[in-house]
Amino acid sequence: MNTTPELVTLHVWRVPRAAVGRAFARMARHPWRLRRTPGVRFGKLLGTGTGTGFGPGDTDLTRWAALVVWDSPAAAAGFDASPVGRSWARIAHASARLELRPLTSRGEWSGRRPFGEPAGGRVDGPVLALTRARLRPRRALTFWQAVPPVAAALHAAPGLLARFGVGEAPLGWQGTVSVWRDPTDLVAFAYRHPEHRAAITRTPTEGWYAEELFARFEVRAVVGDRSVLGWVADGGPQP
Repeated sequence: MNTTPELVTLHVWRVPRAAVGRAFARMARHPWRLRRTPGVRFGKLLGTGTGTGFGPGDTDLTRWAALVVWDSPAAAAGFDASPVGRSWARIAHASARLELRPLTSRGEWSGRRPFGEPAGGRVDGPVLALTRARLRPRRALTFWQAVPPVAAALHAAPGLLARFGVGEAPLGWQGTVSVWRDPTDLVAFAYRHPEHRAAITRTPTEGWYAEELFARFEVRAVVGDRSVLGWVADGGPQP
C-alpha cells in the first residue's frame, strides 16, 4: 500500500532493570501481535540505544519502542488497550507517545514503503527524523568507525530536542530517531554540518547499506513523560 498514512505513532517505554528479561520476552512474542492489531498497517518493535555512538556498544536495555503506521486516528486510539500496549504498560515505569504526520520518505523497510509517498507541506513546529538501515555485514566495521564524529556533532547541534538509536536486532539492523525544534534546524544539520555531509558523501561509495530508509515527520503531539525520549525543557538532549 503506497498511500500516505494519516497517522504514525512512536511509543517509547522505560523499564526497570529488573524487568529487562521480560522486555526481551515481549520482543520475541509481540511482533506478530502488533501486526495483527486492528488498524495497524505496518509495525515494528525496536530496541534503543543512547544515541551517543549508534554502534554495538550503544544499547540501552531499559528503553524499548514501537513504531506503528495506522489506517486511521481512531484505530491508533485503541493501542493502549490492545494486548501489546497493555503488556508493555505492565512493566514500564515511564512512557511517551509521539503522534506523527509523514512529510517525506525515501527508501524501504523490510521491502515495503511504510509511509507511502508523502506530499510534504509547511511545518512551523517540531519535526522528527527517522533513519533506518540494514548494514552489509562486510561493511559494518567501516560504518561504525565513521559514526563517532557524526554522533558528537549531533549531540551539539542547535535545535536538537531529543535523539536516540533504534534497532530491530543487536547488530546490523539499526537507525536513529531525532527530534528538532523546527525544519530549519534539521536541514542545517543534515546538509550543512561537515561531519554529516561527509558521511552522506561516503554512503554510496562505501556501500554500507543493503536496505535503507529516511523519513521526516511533523510532530503533532508528545504525550507522557518526555524524559523517556531524552527531551528536556530547555531544548537540549539529556545525556
